[in-house]
Amino acid sequence: MHEIKEKLKEIEALIEQGLANVDLPAKREEVVGLNAEMQAEGFWDDSDKAQKISQKAANLAKLIETWEGINGEVSELLDLLPEIHPEKDPKSADEFREMVAALELRWRKLEISTFLSGKYDHNNAILSVHAGTGGTDAQDFAEMLLRMYLRYAERMGFKAEILEKSLGDEAGIKSCSLEISGEFAYGYLKGEAGVHRLVRLSPFNSGSTRETSFALVDIIPEIDQDDEVVINEDDLKVDVFRAGGHGGQSVNTTDSAVRITHVPTGVVVQCQNERSQLQNKEQAMKVLRARLADMMMKEQAEEISDLRGEKQEMSWGNQIRSYVLHPYKMVKDHRSNYEEKNPDSVFDGELDGFIEAELKREK
Repeated sequence: MHEIKEKLKEIEALIEQGLANVDLPAKREEVVGLNAEMQAEGFWDDSDKAQKISQKAANLAKLIETWEGINGEVSELLDLLPEIHPEKDPKSADEFREMVAALELRWRKLEISTFLSGKYDHNNAILSVHAGTGGTDAQDFAEMLLRMYLRYAERMGFKAEILEKSLGDEAGIKSCSLEISGEFAYGYLKGEAGVHRLVRLSPFNSGSTRETSFALVDIIPEIDQDDEVVINEDDLKVDVFRAGGHGGQSVNTTDSAVRITHVPTGVVVQCQNERSQLQNKEQAMKVLRARLADMMMKEQAEEISDLRGEKQEMSWGNQIRSYVLHPYKMVKDHRSNYEEKNPDSVFDGELDGFIEAELKREK
């Protein structure tokens, strides 16, 4: 069992290092302060603010519990190790090895969170997918990416809500925006921003020729209304229109969809998922605040017009990741060089390897 002991010692050292980075004593103090604030008279008078504070306290408590739990588990396994004798009880030894392997897997997932120390990493994320070069194939690819991120959100326990979706002419989508809510949602997903490329035999032409198509993924953090961005109502142009798809029962019969243009910057956002015009406007304003904050963060000293001119072209040479389905199967990230041989699992939301590799590369 020497190799198992060495593995446990290695995991123990990594957890100790992670605990130093996470600073649990400071987080415990923060939870105490938040709990005191929640007990104050009139705390629930502002329900939106109260919910955010209570959610933050719950997230911190869960984080502390997770770190304490995995630290205690590695100690228990080290204490139990001297009692394991493979020659006398092979079954118990095999079960012990499985427990260590499961612990290592949980640690790898927890380790990723230690790389999330950015200003907005703990925030919810607003994710948009836009079809690029490639016609119907690109629109279909955009929908494949949308499903991939919805499945990833589900696997991570995040809540995903579609804010706006524009259907493709024949198949797929032209664009879609969704809000992904959960602790560190933006931190995990921020590295997905960029141009994505698909190579496959096209199902949309009679010759089934090999085609290359592109889509752009945009990720921005959700910003609280009272944080950093002040929006003057006089700077807004608000248009309402009828929401819905190409026809059928899903078509809304009222002008409930909302499009907001921020005149000074030219930023346009829209939302049509909610039933009422007021709700759609609130969601659209949430996206607008996030986009303006993102612009400020990226270009604090330069003119906004310069930033808007830096948009990546959705074509060959600009991609961050390639999804190849023919003549071979592989998904490769061109920044970290991380790759997977099973595109089906990637499109089903198994993005952990790509996200971990990009977070470590950026660190």
